[in-house]
Amino acid sequence: QVQLVESGGGSVQAGGSLRLSCVASEHTYSSECLDWFRQAPGKEREGVAGINSDGSIWYADSVKGRFTASKDNAKNTLYLQMNSLKPEDTGMYYCAAGAFIVSICVPSYWGQGTQVTVSS
Repeated sequence: QVQLVESGGGSVQAGGSLRLSCVASEHTYSSECLDWFRQAPGKEREGVAGINSDGSIWYADSVKGRFTASKDNAKNTLYLQMNSLKPEDTGMYYCAAGAFIVSICVPSYWGQGTQVTVSS
């Protein structure tokens, strides 16, 4: 059973925008934390942004002021609006759902990923 499905990736020039979507199953959408991760070639996966069940939102320092995470409860969908994209934002973007363990969100479910490529 597919739990998370991302879409919206693509190729843009630096300064452009993309909006990623992640449709979740109802059970998965009710997770304590819904996060966006990305992985660039040759680098470790890193957290980008996330929304917790209490409504709080966090962002990695590298994307603050440029990315906006949101969700639509009627559609069980998580979004990541990415503006002012930079070449270093290039990578595979994943959404994940999980629960908190000692205040850290530990994903239980991962989407298949959507590729974002930003050219200079």
